[in-house]
Amino acid sequence: MRVVALNGSARKDGNTAILLNLALDELQAEKIETEMIQLAGEKISGCIACYKCQKNKDGKCVVKADRANEYIRKMREAEGILLGSPTYVADITANLKAILERATIVCRANGGEMFKRKPGAGIVAVRRAGAIQAINVLNAFFLINQMIVVGSSYWNVGIGRNLGEVNSDLEGIQTMKALGRNMAWLLKKIHS
Repeated sequence: MRVVALNGSARKDGNTAILLNLALDELQAEKIETEMIQLAGEKISGCIACYKCQKNKDGKCVVKADRANEYIRKMREAEGILLGSPTYVADITANLKAILERATIVCRANGGEMFKRKPGAGIVAVRRAGAIQAINVLNAFFLINQMIVVGSSYWNVGIGRNLGEVNSDLEGIQTMKALGRNMAWLLKKIHS
């Protein structure tokens, strides 16, 4: 089994990566393979509404100028998906949003079952406010794609602005660890 994590942060190895790694560490402890993709430095464009994916039905977006198709493929091949983002204006980052837009349209163009019944969870780093709206955006992606949203002991949010500040959020740390354990449990139940 494999879980892929997309880190939508513009900062590589920042607070969002720290939070994702807390959940990934729990998955690895349960012998589940993990991979983190960090979108820092990339420029991913949103869906251009050409709907050529509906004509082609090849599981790909026709826009080839970025790595979105690679990430959509990795999400499709994984048994579970984690999505992480810092809070940008009470939302997720533009790069992550662009991938989710395109992945959803490609999924729907190909019968709507590319991600069906896969466990998924969103993780958000926040300085102060807007995190719940960002979590809701990530959950909307999981729900529209017929995925199973994995819960934790609280909202999957870690508080911190400067690099490493989320390490001081003890409740956030426990939330991420519980999330990783819950996802591992669910994956084992589904694939046993």
